[in-house]
Amino acid sequence: MVRLDQQNRENYTKQIIQTLVDANLTDFRELFFELHPTDQIDLLNSVTKKQRSVIYKFVKPEEFAEIFQGLEVDKQKLYISELQQNYAIDVINNMPYDDIADFLGELSEATKELYLSKMKKEEAEEVIQLLKYDDQTAGAIMTTEYISVSSTDTVVNVMGRLRLEAPEAETIYYLYVVDEQLKLVGVVSLRDLIIAPLEQKIEEIMLTRVRSVETHTDQEEVARVMRKYDFLAIPVTAQGKLVGIVTIDDIMDVVEEETEEDFGEISATRGSIDANISSFSAAKKRAPWIIMLMFLGLITAGVIGEFEETLEAVIILAVFIPLIMDSAGNTGTQALAVVVRGLALGSVDNSSIGKMLKREFGTGLLLGLFCAITLLIVIPFVYPEGGLILAGIVGVSLFFTLSFSTMVGATVPLIIRKLNIDPAVASGPFITTINDIMGLIIYFSIATALLDYLPQ
Repeated sequence: MVRLDQQNRENYTKQIIQTLVDANLTDFRELFFELHPTDQIDLLNSVTKKQRSVIYKFVKPEEFAEIFQGLEVDKQKLYISELQQNYAIDVINNMPYDDIADFLGELSEATKELYLSKMKKEEAEEVIQLLKYDDQTAGAIMTTEYISVSSTDTVVNVMGRLRLEAPEAETIYYLYVVDEQLKLVGVVSLRDLIIAPLEQKIEEIMLTRVRSVETHTDQEEVARVMRKYDFLAIPVTAQGKLVGIVTIDDIMDVVEEETEEDFGEISATRGSIDANISSFSAAKKRAPWIIMLMFLGLITAGVIGEFEETLEAVIILAVFIPLIMDSAGNTGTQALAVVVRGLALGSVDNSSIGKMLKREFGTGLLLGLFCAITLLIVIPFVYPEGGLILAGIVGVSLFFTLSFSTMVGATVPLIIRKLNIDPAVASGPFITTINDIMGLIIYFSIATALLDYLPQ
């Protein structure tokens, strides 16, 4: 397999594309299969439809299956439509069951049934079973291609099986031990198997305290468990019976998916982050949030309107409105990010919520104090006509605003989680608008109370 820097990769790619133009089968296969599978995918995505048609002729279905399973869903749909039906069926039949299920789950019922009908009955049943699990659960992302052994097997027998069955398994780093009822009773690592005496029984070297997840376990929880224990794979059970495993490559996809989803929620752009969607689709997905925030913005305008007399009396108060609003929104968003990240990673749970809220409140108080002191020093120099009274109003307002905003940013996602909703829906723009409103109320209330002491 060749290792290439950016410049050499471009030159190497040009050589491969030239073999497609020349229809040179031998040179193409020699160059193409020297590439890492990820680079093969990049090449496939970079060539024209006509050049891809040559690749389909030069690459066998079982070889193309290795490439196809690593593609994004939208690319899979595009390329499968370019393949001849028999070739496409052979490609799917050579993919792991979980990858087949993921792909077929994105197709129409008629197309899905067509591909299932062309598969071997036993393999089709495996895929159908995977398709039955709810999305974003361990069952939906697991693979059923693993190796299980009996506790009474000997090391030498298991090693012999590995030589035969390993090519069909998703991973062999862990071997799962089951009893006669197929219930999970232990696990053996490949390392322990290799260094054990050949005649030793599996029950003598296996670990019996096995960490597993259920088929209905949320995929985020599966990711947390694998991260905590540094697993390369984790067994999935249904009522104690081993039914599959989730591997680290699946979890990496889950982490990317969940991160993108949470980022979309926090920024109120859920579903519109994908650079491949059209402007109309992106606008349609963002519009509900923008409209809702627009109405909340009217409340902000209403708050300013309620204190119109205060503003007319001391017009310089309007100068500090952006400062109060921006500081409130920024502080709340920071607290939101800290809490959502903690919930996602599992570092914030019921036992640590009190400690976390206490810390965030303390953080808000200190931030407010630092900012208030800074303003008490700066404002009299920048706006001498307002004097210390104006500086005190702005500084004290900011102190209370930042303390309040930090708590809002920390508590809203916790409340939402209690309602069994993804905490990330407590989006930054939503919390920012709430904090803007409260910040203005605090600011103008203090200013109105001290209006007589301000220069008119």
